[in-house]
Amino acid sequence: MVRIIRGLAHKYFSDDEAVILFLLLILGTLGIIWLGHMLAPVIAAIIIAFILQGLVTRLTHSGVPEGASIILVFLLFIGILVGFILGMMPLLWVQLTSLASEAPRMFGILQTYLELLPQEYPNLISIQSIDSVYTQVTGEVANFTQWLVSFSLSSIPDIVALLIYLVLLPILVFFFLKDRRKLIGALAATLPQQRPMMQRIWHEVNLQCANYVRGKAVEILIVGGATFICFRVMGLPYAALLSLLVGLSVVIPYIGAAVVTVPVAIIGLFAFGWTSHYIWLMVIYGIIQALDGNVLVPLLFSEVNNLHPVVIIIAVLFFGGIWGLWGVFFAIPLATMLKAVFSAWPVRHDAELPRVEQG
Repeated sequence: MVRIIRGLAHKYFSDDEAVILFLLLILGTLGIIWLGHMLAPVIAAIIIAFILQGLVTRLTHSGVPEGASIILVFLLFIGILVGFILGMMPLLWVQLTSLASEAPRMFGILQTYLELLPQEYPNLISIQSIDSVYTQVTGEVANFTQWLVSFSLSSIPDIVALLIYLVLLPILVFFFLKDRRKLIGALAATLPQQRPMMQRIWHEVNLQCANYVRGKAVEILIVGGATFICFRVMGLPYAALLSLLVGLSVVIPYIGAAVVTVPVAIIGLFAFGWTSHYIWLMVIYGIIQALDGNVLVPLLFSEVNNLHPVVIIIAVLFFGGIWGLWGVFFAIPLATMLKAVFSAWPVRHDAELPRVEQG
């Protein structure tokens, strides 16, 4: 066992830079686990500035001065943020509360449909199992409705914290854009002066993660916007709420699309019944998902190393278990970053692990 460990250390950690980088990754991971909730605005601002830096670079390459590019991109970010808060948030809240108030009626209709199943399939489904499922679902709906009613009173501290975050976030984004070189230079000053391996890994991580994060931002806007237009034209209730879910579902490939299809199908069925209008709704929704997976994703992520579906599921389970909802949301970017690090990690190919002798 000692010889195997020595062989692995010689193969993957023969370079001093590799040891330093490994320790930095461990410290960064532990820092996010322990301080992630406290530093949530800082982490969010770094990700947003990372996305906006691509626009700043493009404007700069087009001949616009860097200072003017930063100001223009920052004003665009502020406009989108204010538009979402003043335009979309009230609409989403109204639709969410309306959906909560309509949920008991919907589940009453659903119970009527479910009660017919034991008559049609008596050998597969019993009345007791239907009643048990219905009781559990209605209990969860009642709890959710009660949470919405008491939200305005019990979550005043959370609302105050959210308002503080909304003030801090734009300030942090501006300074991360404006002083990007100074901040990166200050961080680089703490590292060894000769660091070719770290620079190679940084270049790979920056390329992969930048393309992925910016591409996902564009994909969310396109898929969510197209879904909202289609749902609104077809007269589907809660179009804004459902289109937001569909847009955010692209962050988690395969799993997100499968999960968000359920509320779309259920609400569409309650709104239109089993009619041709409902069938057209699901067909159009399927076309949007197909175009996203077969046209939009290859165009946006042609330069990104694709992750295997098994790796995606493992990443969602692992990071979701560590950081909850935030871990699920950022699981794929983190997995992409780790893959880029492993791809650029220095390996001594002349190092061989000791063979296990068989008696």
